[in-house]
Amino acid sequence: MKAIMYGGGNIGRGFIGMLLSQSGYEVSFVDVAEAVVESLNRDHSYPVRIIDGEKCEDILVQGVSAVNGRDPEAVAEAIATADLMATAVGVNVLKFIIPNIVAGLRYRKERGLGPLNIIICENLMDANKVIEGMLKEQMNDEEKAWFDENVGLVEASIGRMVPVQTEEMKDGNPMRVCVERYGFLPVDRDGFRGEIPEIRNMVPFSPFDFYLKRKLYVHNMGHATCAYLGDLLGLEYIYEAIDREEIYVVVRLAMEESARALSKKYGVPLEDILLHVGDLLRRFTNAALKDTCARVGGDPKRKLSPSDRLIGSSLLAHEMGITPAYIAIGAAAGLRRYLAENDLAQTEENAAEVLETISGLVKDGKEAALILTFYRAILEGKTIGEMRRMADRIEADTQNGII
Repeated sequence: MKAIMYGGGNIGRGFIGMLLSQSGYEVSFVDVAEAVVESLNRDHSYPVRIIDGEKCEDILVQGVSAVNGRDPEAVAEAIATADLMATAVGVNVLKFIIPNIVAGLRYRKERGLGPLNIIICENLMDANKVIEGMLKEQMNDEEKAWFDENVGLVEASIGRMVPVQTEEMKDGNPMRVCVERYGFLPVDRDGFRGEIPEIRNMVPFSPFDFYLKRKLYVHNMGHATCAYLGDLLGLEYIYEAIDREEIYVVVRLAMEESARALSKKYGVPLEDILLHVGDLLRRFTNAALKDTCARVGGDPKRKLSPSDRLIGSSLLAHEMGITPAYIAIGAAAGLRRYLAENDLAQTEENAAEVLETISGLVKDGKEAALILTFYRAILEGKTIGEMRRMADRIEADTQNGII
């Protein structure tokens, strides 16, 4: 069996490619990094180090090769003859790989080959719909009809944390990827065409929207909140931030707000989601990952967009009748970082403008007002503990019907 892994970076090598190899596939990575391509074709293997606190486990991923992404013909040929494909290139790179995928699918159609499932491992809401639209823009009507019958665009939820790889992590081998032990791959059961392949740790689930929202509104939201509160205290690493009791409490309570909202929205037992929250909080403490607040909190504009982790989780909570007071603390801290990164004055007026133009929240709405309450507290120099107590009071007032 042959699998194409489009993207030979940290997720491609450190997670998806590894699972495919362990599932019996001959994995061919597509990448534009010459050093990665040369190394994979020379050694036909690469090392992955699983780190968990002070413990580590080294795994050699074998039976792999690579195709240079700058060679469109070679990429198209590889896609045409693959049994399975996955992408992990990053949202901003997708537009550059679409022509190669279309060419590969075209070859596949012309040769009368069978269906191809493409597992999409991109941090993008509705990734299957977005990619389908991009692909069909370059197809004629006949090709579109064939596509609908033969190509499965399968969304995946990437829960494994893979930080930026330092020289220390590479430990003398530039191809080594250090990752956390968590290795489950939830995917959209309904996205497949034909038989669902057996892949190690893959969890087909329907309706998949729950898993996507759980990843974004619990995992990503909690992670971002931890990063932005770490910023407030001048901390470098995520594990340092979550180790501070005042941050830990706010992050946990924010994640629990999302958990309650998701439970009500999708009818999933709250206890199951809370167990996931507890596992995530433990994983955030993994000092060996050396994940930084700067990386996790990067691109605050996207993280403050209407359907993303901070604002999306807040809106879902409001929709489900839950006041997201603790989520609002993280959103306020994210606002502070956005203004700082864009050299804008730290004023409530600027913050309200960002919430309206970037987050889509009207200035006089309850959602914006709640976040601005905590942004104002940051400007006033209140501690994280004081903001948590403010949120406690808001929560109590809500439950008592005062607000």
